[in-house]
Amino acid sequence: MQAPLGNLVPADTDSGGERQTEARAGRAHFQPCKWPPVNHCQSSPSTVVTLPALQEVQHPGMKWTEKQKRTYTGSTLPGEKKGLTRCDKCACFLLFEPLLYLLDTTSVPFPQSYSPEYVESGWYQWWEKEGFFTPEYHINPEGRTFSLCIPPPNVTGTLHLGHALTVAIQDSLARWRRMLGCKVLWVPGCDHAGIATQSVVERRLLREHGKHRQDYGREEFLREVWKWKNEKGDEIYHQLRKLGASLDWSRACFTMDEGFSRAVTEAFVRLCDSGLIYRSEALVNWSCALGSAISDVEVEMKQLTGRTLLSVPGYEKRIEFGTMVTFAYPLEEGEVSVSTTRPETILGDVAIAVHPEDPRYKDLHGRACRHPFTERLLPIIADALVDKELGTGAVKVTPAHDHTDFLLSQRHSLPHLTVIGGDGHMTSLCGQWLEGVRRFDARERVMEALMEKKMFRGRRDHPMSLPVCSRSGDVIEPLLRKQWFVRCGEMAGKAIQAVDDGELEIIPSFYTKTWRNWLSNISDWCISRQLWWGHQIPAYRVSLPNSKNNQEELWTWGRTEEEARQRAVTKFKTLPSDITLSQDTDVLDTWFSSGLFPFAMLGWPRKTPDLAQFYPNTILETGSDLIFFWVARMVMLGTELTGQLPFKQVLLHSLVRDKHGRKMSKSLGNVIDPLDVISGVSLERLQEKVKEGNLDPRETTVAMEAQRKDFPKGIPECGADAMRFALCSHKIHGEDINLSVSQVLSCRHFCNKMWQTVKLFLIILSLRQISPLSSIDRWICSQLYSTVLQCERGFENYELHSVTSTLQSFWVHSLCDVYLECVKPVLAAGNGAEDGEVQRARQILFHCVSVSLALLSPFMPYLTEELWQRLQPHGGTADPSTSLCVQGYPQSSQLIDLLAYCFQYLICINPPGCVIVWVVCTPTQAKTLLRFAPAVNTLARISNLHLHYPDDGENSPHVPSAPRPPKGCAVGVVNHSCQLHLDVQVVKIPVQRCYHADACLHKLFWLSLLFRLRVISWINRRTQSPNAERRSSVRCSSYMPKLEHRNIKRRFQSV
Repeated sequence: MQAPLGNLVPADTDSGGERQTEARAGRAHFQPCKWPPVNHCQSSPSTVVTLPALQEVQHPGMKWTEKQKRTYTGSTLPGEKKGLTRCDKCACFLLFEPLLYLLDTTSVPFPQSYSPEYVESGWYQWWEKEGFFTPEYHINPEGRTFSLCIPPPNVTGTLHLGHALTVAIQDSLARWRRMLGCKVLWVPGCDHAGIATQSVVERRLLREHGKHRQDYGREEFLREVWKWKNEKGDEIYHQLRKLGASLDWSRACFTMDEGFSRAVTEAFVRLCDSGLIYRSEALVNWSCALGSAISDVEVEMKQLTGRTLLSVPGYEKRIEFGTMVTFAYPLEEGEVSVSTTRPETILGDVAIAVHPEDPRYKDLHGRACRHPFTERLLPIIADALVDKELGTGAVKVTPAHDHTDFLLSQRHSLPHLTVIGGDGHMTSLCGQWLEGVRRFDARERVMEALMEKKMFRGRRDHPMSLPVCSRSGDVIEPLLRKQWFVRCGEMAGKAIQAVDDGELEIIPSFYTKTWRNWLSNISDWCISRQLWWGHQIPAYRVSLPNSKNNQEELWTWGRTEEEARQRAVTKFKTLPSDITLSQDTDVLDTWFSSGLFPFAMLGWPRKTPDLAQFYPNTILETGSDLIFFWVARMVMLGTELTGQLPFKQVLLHSLVRDKHGRKMSKSLGNVIDPLDVISGVSLERLQEKVKEGNLDPRETTVAMEAQRKDFPKGIPECGADAMRFALCSHKIHGEDINLSVSQVLSCRHFCNKMWQTVKLFLIILSLRQISPLSSIDRWICSQLYSTVLQCERGFENYELHSVTSTLQSFWVHSLCDVYLECVKPVLAAGNGAEDGEVQRARQILFHCVSVSLALLSPFMPYLTEELWQRLQPHGGTADPSTSLCVQGYPQSSQLIDLLAYCFQYLICINPPGCVIVWVVCTPTQAKTLLRFAPAVNTLARISNLHLHYPDDGENSPHVPSAPRPPKGCAVGVVNHSCQLHLDVQVVKIPVQRCYHADACLHKLFWLSLLFRLRVISWINRRTQSPNAERRSSVRCSSYMPKLEHRNIKRRFQSV
């Protein structure tokens, strides 16, 4: 009995409104015809959730049809291998009865269509329980290792698309290396996020109990934080598992764990001993909203072009920025006008500064003016730091609240007057009329007072850069504080030298210049944070009896209080009983502990086996925005504390933006939760999330309107595999990535293409065991070889977008559109399982699909695992208890290179009927075409292929050369030695069948398209059609634009 493969009809002929959308996106090219499904199985490990209606959703940039959801409901216990239940009477995945004879009673139920929820259930728990992600699972006699760490996400947050991109890239690299046989260690971690976590818990306590942290005390408040962490802290790990990240969870570390805290203390003590950490009074970037200092890299500069009203935490009304105020200081005779953007700091002024070469103020050098509120005399100093063109050219000097003014005070020995406190209120130095007033309210009072004193001279728009806290959105207040600092100059020099000497490679290389410029101008790093949640600084203030100078601070440090006491005894030459120690209440900057991650996660400072085997890490992969926050600090601290670079390569990817190229922001409503893309979400739930946030009401309105415009029916269920594949399909080096959900949905359609293809293969394949590949088709195997080769190069060069595009092109265009079409007649004509040609075709199909699934596994772990496991009973040689993720990754050295050029002579002229083609070529080319004659005849739909070649003795084919082509043929030139001749006189071209663009364009080599156009051009000339298109040109690419499709169609129709 012959397989009725003719019942498989092109998807293009399917009815329904969703065909066009999905066909373009990579839907399965062939579908079963509309036969009633056969189902003898009473139970199946899946449940179909029938939706009220299939709704086609359309709006600019997005079009999708809601699908039926299928969930896996098998009896498989968590951690066990997913049960692919067998059925007594049928294969439930068959949609029409005539193909039942191909299957025996061990058929595996196969859902009709791809469902992410069905496919992704069960596998991860099994992978994790079996230990596939641990390096101990892999025995590697060569000792090859691959190690990296995940940028630890904040324990408070949820993953965003930037995290998802990092996970997709890192997991692809880790899975690829694991399949190559390396012992891979990819360590998960979570950052304690001092500022963010403390803020979340404080808001919770205030909301639920009406208390502030000060009402609890430090110890009790920290117990509340740990309680919250134990309740909510694992959510981030759940999200990482949902993304399919192959992390070694047995080594997961939290930056506040006991072992990690020990490493932080050790690092601080060692750096203090070496003089790289010191305590000093200096201006720091202070967030009044947080009540803490922040580092330079946590300050965002907001560019203002003029007067702008901005929201500031703690203020009901918006505050005006982007203006410059001018007022006068009285002299003994006359006045001097100064300009400032911060009139509220006038009470902290200690001098007036002018440029020494400014002719307007040369007579004022060395003189003094009187403060309009305090009557203090302020010296007028000359310094080249002053910009003559800024305002009036004379500036007020407030050293305690401006970085430039602080430098002037050091040059000219000026005092420091702090008039704004850490809470953002004016201090007692301002007098009773301003004491306790909020800083921006004080600004208005000062200006009113200047007007009353008739010292106000005007206000105008002024472009400026406003420093804003990236954590709280508060306007930064420079404050003078005694803090702990890391001396960065020497360590930065070593980091620059490591890159210059090639010891550390930064990819892409253009970031090398950025690296050098930033580290060359680095300032010392303030690591003190005025928080309770975090690593309390292991430094102790020393109090001695009868100290003559109580104002002088005496400090020591140690791994424990007892060690600190012994250090103090030695340092201050006194008895232990005379020493009173009080530990610094501040905590260390979160980035200090994160900077230790590459070696602290391996057990440092202890000499552990992991540290010996996996340090330095092989690579660090992260977003380019962390090059200063995290990467540079890891390099500096790692080199200083371990004597080695923490990693050998730094791979930086671009930032993810929305489809319009905008930065993702909650206030814009364009932040996308990866889990929403994976599982789907309604518009109503999206808008609930916006309302649950802490946005300003006006921002909430804008965000919700943007969501209604972009996602009128919500976000469709796409699955983790599709999202990972879509993220890796972008070029990650260079410009930012503009990602839209439509791109992810297109990748879901590609997943469905794979699903339908394997379903068809399982129908074609006999359930009897297929032996390992014994004979191969030269063309498809050469394409497969080329695909494997390009995947190797792409992975080695970290060009994942080239790998994904190569794999998708091979599966859709080479395997499905060309090869499957070519062998369908062979399979349909087979006379049983013993037919050699049929058996060979099945073997080739199995080989190509198996290798392709292995190639795709790093990007689509769930879908490839599901399909690979279903293929194994039909000829797999792997251990049935193992997983695809630990199989060998296909390598070009293991495949046969089969002269990929052979199939380039394939032609596809497409007209039906009796078509005769002559090929004028060399004897060698004739031999090639003879080997591929059946494929050429099938794909080109020709009845006779005649080969004319010169006699070359022994090199000539065994088939005699055909006569020369008759005159009047259309001629297509393949190359200098090969020509194609078509006898168009016998070709009848009915308009309705002359063009099948959707069915054939993707399976044609571009040379065949060139030939088609030349044939058309020749026919046009013969018929002398006045409207015929005379030009015959084609782009040398794997497909043609829609406009060219229409042009070809018009040419055929004009004949």
